[in-house]
Amino acid sequence: MVVGDSHILLRQLKVVFSVFLGLLFLPAIVFAFPRIDLVRVKKSEAKLYLMKSGKIVRVYHVVLGAHPKGHKQKKGDERTPEGWYVLDYKNAHSAFYKSIHISYPNRADRERARKAHVNPGGAIMIHGQKNGWGWASFIAQHFNWTDGCIAVTNKDMDEIWNAVKVGTPIEIKP
Repeated sequence: MVVGDSHILLRQLKVVFSVFLGLLFLPAIVFAFPRIDLVRVKKSEAKLYLMKSGKIVRVYHVVLGAHPKGHKQKKGDERTPEGWYVLDYKNAHSAFYKSIHISYPNRADRERARKAHVNPGGAIMIHGQKNGWGWASFIAQHFNWTDGCIAVTNKDMDEIWNAVKVGTPIEIKP
């Protein structure tokens, strides 16, 4: 091999390596979400919307609490709350495939529960499937089974997890 040939080979290897890296990171570039500024859930539609500047970026099918109609009143009523909250922390090691906590109960929820002499409940999350049961989402995503949380498939949870930052507001509508 001549010295000139090794330079050509080195340049070709650099090109091949650059193309390889580009293809490796292409999905992250092509499918990257803009910074989401609102999550909206419409319980009657069983949909979660990722929003940016008032525009829908992505839509997901969700399942809710076993008694989805109406606002959560107390612990154990299996209802998903309604209103404005904040996604205030993430848990990569929850009992479900990833979870993002919803700031329920807010001040109004606590006051309503106090007047009714009940515990408002809490631990309301957006999450994937119960750990070890991700394979069953093709069944589980057809009926409301949570205790008041918002459940999606594990694949959808990965996308939501990456798109949503802590502090993002969430609006849950009837």
